[in-house]
Amino acid sequence: MNVKGKITEIYDTQNISNTFKKREFVLEYAENPQYPEYLKFEMIQDKCALLDGLNVGDTVDVYFNLKGRKWTDPKGVDKYFNSLQAWKFETESAGGGGSTPPAAADTGMDQMEEPGWISENEDDDLPF
Repeated sequence: MNVKGKITEIYDTQNISNTFKKREFVLEYAENPQYPEYLKFEMIQDKCALLDGLNVGDTVDVYFNLKGRKWTDPKGVDKYFNSLQAWKFETESAGGGGSTPPAAADTGMDQMEEPGWISENEDDDLPF
């Protein structure tokens, strides 16, 4: 899922335990500019550092997963919690309008060659 909006808050990274950390931010989502929505996202583990390059006021396209959890309190009552877990941003360029594409991964495909058996039988009369 993704949503586009303006960052209004960026919080510090919280170390929840020795092995888990999270960082939150708020996005102003103005599908209807008269009634903007303020969506609180979280980033976890190594994704927390992605917020370092962003500032309050930046317009971004946020890619996220919708997470839901069930918790039973000590009285036996079930409670439900939702979170928006962001994992990628695309920012608008300073020139206006465009977005920065994610960095291309080097897959090594440009160094691969066609196997010899594909082009050996050019006289083959098979229709496919």
